Amino acid sequence: MKISVSVWVARPIADVWQGWNTPASIMAWNAASPQWHCPQSRVDLRVGGRFCHHMAARDGSTGFDFEGTFTEVTAPTGLGYVMDDGREVSVRFVAEQGGTRVEERFDAESLHSGEQQRAGWQSILDNFKRHMEVVG
Repeated sequence: MKISVSVWVARPIADVWQGWNTPASIMAWNAASPQWHCPQSRVDLRVGGRFCHHMAARDGSTGFDFEGTFTEVTAPTGLGYVMDDGREVSVRFVAEQGGTRVEERFDAESLHSGEQQRAGWQSILDNFKRHMEVVG
């Protein structure tokens, strides 16, 4: 099953691309809830390059690495990657009047319901929007 989420960001596409792919920016927005954060991020932004975002509970109780390999890097309009568990993700950046639409489409996993996964990924996108529109 494929799941899609999207958000509109009131920033130019070049800014959105940079905010999506810069480790310092990623660490500021990449979490699905206030109880989590992303204290480390590494990005080798090229086809065949790897990324690793360390996700951790703020209370220190648990953490994991979200890792994958880029399969597409088409600045500033598209990214594709394969997560280490084999699931594929496509991200599109579409310039629109006054801003940029970010659209993610990903393969679902089997542990959580589709709605839980959609809600989690949408929450991360909403954090990205807030970060970009406040910090830029």
